[in-house]
Amino acid sequence: MASPDVMTPIASLMLERAAAGTVAATVIALVARPLGSLSTSGAVATIVVGSASAAAGWNWGALLIVYFVAAMLLSRLGRAEKERLTGGVVAKGGARDATQVIANGGVFAASVLLGSFGPGSFGVTMGIAALGALAASSADTWATEIGTLHGGTPRSMLTFRRLPSGTSGAVSVIGSLAMVAGAAFLAFVAKGIGLPDAVGIVTAAGVAGAIADSLLGATLQERRWCSACEKASERRVHDCGTPTALIGGREWMDNDLVNLIATFIGAGVAAVLANL
Repeated sequence: MASPDVMTPIASLMLERAAAGTVAATVIALVARPLGSLSTSGAVATIVVGSASAAAGWNWGALLIVYFVAAMLLSRLGRAEKERLTGGVVAKGGARDATQVIANGGVFAASVLLGSFGPGSFGVTMGIAALGALAASSADTWATEIGTLHGGTPRSMLTFRRLPSGTSGAVSVIGSLAMVAGAAFLAFVAKGIGLPDAVGIVTAAGVAGAIADSLLGATLQERRWCSACEKASERRVHDCGTPTALIGGREWMDNDLVNLIATFIGAGVAAVLANL
């Protein structure tokens, strides 16, 4: 166990980084909130996740900023067209709320914090696991945003039937390529700023997490139906105001839980591959 003489400066440094991370995350949240990328609760959650990540190290905080800025820019790309294509289908559109922020970044933040307190080998494994978690979220985000806009009509992963844009478990060639690009982007940025050099592992883990996201979306995620509009939806109440009926999946398995599980899988795959 480390002596108090060692623990005190470490704790002081982490507090300093957390404070700086809070300032940086607050600035980003204040910019993203009026742009419609974050709700009020999402802005608060972003500050919490950003502070926790920065406490573990400046480069971890920087990576999270790059991830978020890239995701924000992609979400704004062709926003009107994407809303037209997916309106009434996706469970949540527009600004990310706190649940979405935690579902996408919570495993990453928890992993880097755990790694910062552990011994050398454990810390390295947790760092790579953190990258796998964030790569899974990045891969899913890129696949969704780019695939929706440029991928045409997607098909079910299981039956290959054409499905409305925005349907969970629906994929396209362009979206799949974007998924790999999103994971690789995160891995290369991490390497470039001095984080663990595990581009292959992180990319593979990110893709695995994103594929798991799509599989869960096609199988267990709740699927609903608006009887008034006669359209499929993931919303409990459709745009027309009609409560939707559950027609498939599990009612407790919503998109946020699917995203959280996907990041856990990304982290787990990365940790296993790192120790092979």
